[in-house]
Amino acid sequence: MTEFGALVPLRQESAPLRRKIAASLRAAIESGSLRPGARLVEKDLCQQLGVSRTSLREAIRELESEGLLTTGTSGGVAVAGMTEAEARNIYRVRGALEALAAEQFAESASDAMVARLQAATEALAQAYQSGAIDEMLSAKRHFYETLCLGAGNPVVMDLLTRLNARITLLRTTSLGASGRLAVSIAEIRGLVAALARRDGEAARQAALAHVAAAADAAMVQD
Repeated sequence: MTEFGALVPLRQESAPLRRKIAASLRAAIESGSLRPGARLVEKDLCQQLGVSRTSLREAIRELESEGLLTTGTSGGVAVAGMTEAEARNIYRVRGALEALAAEQFAESASDAMVARLQAATEALAQAYQSGAIDEMLSAKRHFYETLCLGAGNPVVMDLLTRLNARITLLRTTSLGASGRLAVSIAEIRGLVAALARRDGEAARQAALAHVAAAADAAMVQD
């Protein structure tokens, strides 16, 4: 029987149920409970989540469209893997998106949003100190939600969410690299300092450098 991590039954009245199922599976992939190559057994998942096969299959199709799941020639569904070339391309796109969000934040965010971003940075630093992957990923997501909100660009947040779901396992590897956590938060503090000064170019460069460093750390092979 395949291990699916901490999946919990979902409330059937919550709508749309497909979205909640997809979110639950996505979270399991992000946390590493479902790793690349892991097969999804419909019967087991339906029992664990308390949902119908129809709803589960709709969610699976959604995650397939995001590139998180793949259907083999035999019809079985598994967590998708990723080549190094694919990962590097995703990081490059992520860097461009984060640089854009940083520039727009510097241009248009209110002083209150700067304060919220600084608070999100401190929350991220505390999550890093905890060493808990789930807390780190949640705090990281909150940081970027705040950045994109201040930038006034929800499109970037939507695209980053899709990209980051695919590279979360690589990011988990990069966060676990020796000394990477301390360096990562220092990079983010530098980015936020540039944003507080309203220095769009410095913020853009800081965002690009942060993502490039994360990519390099993620590509290190044990």
